[in-house]
Amino acid sequence: MPEPETEALDSVDLRILRELVRDGRASDVALGERVHLSSTAAARRRKLLEERGILRGYTADLDLTRLGYSIGVLVQIELRSQAEKVLIEFEEAVVRCPSMSFCSFVSGDIDFVMMVHVRSFDDYDRVYRKELSTLPHVARIRSSFLMHAVATRPVAPSVVGSASL
Repeated sequence: MPEPETEALDSVDLRILRELVRDGRASDVALGERVHLSSTAAARRRKLLEERGILRGYTADLDLTRLGYSIGVLVQIELRSQAEKVLIEFEEAVVRCPSMSFCSFVSGDIDFVMMVHVRSFDDYDRVYRKELSTLPHVARIRSSFLMHAVATRPVAPSVVGSASL
């Protein structure tokens, strides 16, 4: 698959993206005020960013601890083979795991990293037995329990041209 071309953004686009990373629910009026545009210009710019696929959507930032999911687990998975058929079968199965919030094919000694959030160690035991251990072609599963978050960002500040978000 060819690399997507980098989209050219001007300083106003970057200011809009910075503000939307901070507050995705900002009205066009508020957005315009924050980036020094009229609400109409801000709305037009936002729509263009959406149409270009740069601004893909808006999400809610949930407090998983308040929802009872206080344990985050970084799962490293090594497959028995890296043949294309094996990778495809694993990827098709992993997207059906209800406890998985993130999974990526990676380089190095392991093949995939995955993030799951659970309510307790007993809950992780259930996820391990019912979801992770049933994935096809798995040779080894390593789990690391997250102790405390140091930083969590929706986007690295350098992406939108800012020292901090």
